[in-house]
Amino acid sequence: MLENRLPDAVDSILEQWRRERPDLDVSPMGVIGRIKRCAALLQPRLEDTFSTFGTTAWEFDVLATLRRSGKPYRMAPTALFSALMITSGTMTHRLQRLEANGLVQREPNSKDARSMLVQLTPAGLELIDRAVEAHVENERSILELLPPAAVVALNEHLSAFLLTLEPTLDEDSKCRAVGVHGACTTQVRRRAKSAAEE
Repeated sequence: MLENRLPDAVDSILEQWRRERPDLDVSPMGVIGRIKRCAALLQPRLEDTFSTFGTTAWEFDVLATLRRSGKPYRMAPTALFSALMITSGTMTHRLQRLEANGLVQREPNSKDARSMLVQLTPAGLELIDRAVEAHVENERSILELLPPAAVVALNEHLSAFLLTLEPTLDEDSKCRAVGVHGACTTQVRRRAKSAAEE
């Protein structure tokens, strides 16, 4: 615990609530509020890097998801929007824009004549390879504001918290990730909490 840390914006919010509602334990607001505030402050800094490549955050996410899938950098639209946690309607609109910009192309699915596959074009591949390098360096520079040990601890605590929330993993996957087997939603959360406290 940081005993002598400087107060942040969330501290002032908590202090106001403690003054107005001294009967209420508002400490959970501190954790969730800081996560939300960090996310809000990080987004513009990430988007600044994307904009240098003429892309937005969502365009980067689509291209990056295709790129990290491996050769031939091709996915079914359903797998793509599931990975990005967006609706099929949103995915369709985004693919149309990327296709119009020559970054992705749609190809027939040899295994299902009723569907199409989405693939990076050579231009899309070249763009995402350059953009991801800059993105990683940008993230590295942001994290360098913290001591290395703090970055490691933050990563571990966030991972433990994510395991209690992640909607895309089935419960067995969560259990295996924390060394527990069987029907264990409660155990997963307890084990994640224990890991965060270590």
